[in-house]
Amino acid sequence: MATIGTFTKSTDGFTGAVRTLTLNVKATIRPAERENDKAPDYRVYAGAIEFGAAWKKTSNAGRDYLSVKLDDPSLPAPIYASLVEIEGEDTLSLIWSRRNGD
Repeated sequence: MATIGTFTKSTDGFTGAVRTLTLNVKATIRPAERENDKAPDYRVYAGAIEFGAAWKKTSNAGRDYLSVKLDDPSLPAPIYASLVEIEGEDTLSLIWSRRNGD
């Protein structure tokens, strides 16, 4: 697992930054209009450019988090991560871990 971003809650979602070997951008995660049950709850933006989506989830331990998918032409494949609250901190961490089989 690696922390690839940090965010804080804002009035219309979350603001922060995503940093990987190929990405280093300020980002916002904003609520999306859902067209159906499988549509994302949020969209991820760098400025006006959409480069990801996020879905509300609940862990087996009962903790809420966002399941995030980021994609950009500079990446060899989409990045899947979780935006989680860290106990005792005001920030949320975007945590990446390689999926099984990747």
